[in-house]
Amino acid sequence: MIEPHAPAPPGAPPPWTSPARLPVRPGTGRFLVLACVFVCAACGLVYELELVAFASYLIGDSVTQASVVLSVMVFAMGIGSLGAKRLRCHAAAGFVAVEAVLALVGGCSAMALYAVFAWTAGWGGVWAAGPRCLLVAFSLAIGLLIGAEVPLLMELIQRVRRQDAGGAVADLFAADYVGALVGGLAFPFLLLPFLGQLTGALLTGTVNVVAGGALVLGLFRRDLGRRARRLLLCTGLVVLGVLAGAAALAGDFERAARHAVYGGDVRVAVRTGVQEIVLAGGTRGRPLDLFLDGRLRVGGRDERRYHEALVHPALTGPHARVLILGGGDGLAAREVLRHRDVHRLDLVEPDPGLVELARHDPGLAAANAHAFADPRLHVTTADALTWLRGARGRAYDVVVADLPDPGITASAKLYSQEFYGLARRVLAPRGRLVVHAGPVTTRPRAYWTVAATLRAAGFGVSPYRVPGHDSGFAPGPDRPAGASRAPHDWGFLLAAPGRTPPPLSLGTWRPGTLTQARLTEAARAADRTRIDGLRASTLVHPRY
Repeated sequence: MIEPHAPAPPGAPPPWTSPARLPVRPGTGRFLVLACVFVCAACGLVYELELVAFASYLIGDSVTQASVVLSVMVFAMGIGSLGAKRLRCHAAAGFVAVEAVLALVGGCSAMALYAVFAWTAGWGGVWAAGPRCLLVAFSLAIGLLIGAEVPLLMELIQRVRRQDAGGAVADLFAADYVGALVGGLAFPFLLLPFLGQLTGALLTGTVNVVAGGALVLGLFRRDLGRRARRLLLCTGLVVLGVLAGAAALAGDFERAARHAVYGGDVRVAVRTGVQEIVLAGGTRGRPLDLFLDGRLRVGGRDERRYHEALVHPALTGPHARVLILGGGDGLAAREVLRHRDVHRLDLVEPDPGLVELARHDPGLAAANAHAFADPRLHVTTADALTWLRGARGRAYDVVVADLPDPGITASAKLYSQEFYGLARRVLAPRGRLVVHAGPVTTRPRAYWTVAATLRAAGFGVSPYRVPGHDSGFAPGPDRPAGASRAPHDWGFLLAAPGRTPPPLSLGTWRPGTLTQARLTEAARAADRTRIDGLRASTLVHPRY
């Protein structure tokens, strides 16, 4: 396939290092090789970021997933660079082959990960680890292929025009790093919002194989025999056909996978600038489920029990002015607005897309009793921590923290000592703060770490734990979508400035499912799980 070289005399440089027979001037050829380095580096970083993003979305704990992907890929790149030494004598053909395989593996990685997550993650047993194992496998394969690129490109650029090794390395890595910058910026700002993860990865694979094939079959074609050129061209076309077919089927695939994850009753599935929102049910008497980035946030069969327990114990004292942090679905706001003596309710939610759905989607708007139409409710689109930093004055009688579980990396800052210190600044002297702190039974250490963090921020704390029902509602508002729907619990912490824990009481209010007797038992149930001696979580040392 590759045209043979005559044997070199002893001491002479290997024949494949002789100048290439180029159809253009060496300066132009060198520029084209560096341009290909730029494109390949951009594509490689997109594959890397796509694996991190998809793993964080499907598996959770973005810090762990990023660490796994990056460490495995960097290790594999080193192995790939060593392995590429054997291809130096056929650098042109080897580079095209590497790019074709990389385009196929990297381009299809997102679709393969989603398929395994959708159709095997709920099987239990060894299958439950399927997405994690596949993540490591893709990280290893993509790292090996990216690592093989650099030695081959170094060989090609030296064949265009010989230069000192230091200068060639500097030029190559300059193009590589600039390409990585472009790929790193293109993924979050262009590919992800406009194309999504599946189509974005497939397009990246297409660019990858076209760039590699065009460089070799255009610039170095005279180094290849006719059969080699035909074989490499056919390989590239097959890869392009696979990627194009996958892109054409991406919409149908995504719908099928979404139904496998969320059930067949999906009505709305949108990706905002903040998260993916999925609504299932909520019409014709069917219970409403709200998923945010794959985690169940609202389970319609039992959400009222959760939101009553979150809101009403905090409103037994003064509550003319109330602040909700999070709660863009409007369900906590619904419970607050049931109190006629609430004069103003401020809601701080980072995702305007969720608020729009809560206003206008028939199922979600009915569930929150059209809370956003109440003139007492005022919505601000902002990150809760950022908003609290800019807030001034002790304006609120009650602050309700309706936020994701502390075990999710992105929300760890919202359960930090600094966050609670800022929340204390906006509370009136007799104000109260209520926090949803995740499930108690399965994650007692995280729950009691939140309690320790509140105390470190200057609050007295009253814990309580409300069990779920056998109604089918997933246990807690942050269960992964594919998790078991066995009954579980929700943990809450009622806090007030000072060292004295606030009393747990409903006063004269009778919300419905929650009674004073049940609230008293909820406090006893939480106290039975107590873990003492835990340290507070901070922004620089999260402990969840």
